[in-house]
Amino acid sequence: MGIIRRSFSFLTGTVCGIYIAQNYNVPNIKKLAHSAISMAKQLEEKYRKP
Repeated sequence: MGIIRRSFSFLTGTVCGIYIAQNYNVPNIKKLAHSAISMAKQLEEKYRKP
């Protein structure tokens, strides 16, 4: 009974996530993280002590 209960919540979350991703404008997390890292690198290079 325990494995059915755990897999039910996992499958429900997966189905809800797929539905939200298809029907709403969800940002691409990988692209957002990449741009944040590049901005942080630029700031670091700009304000680095000589």
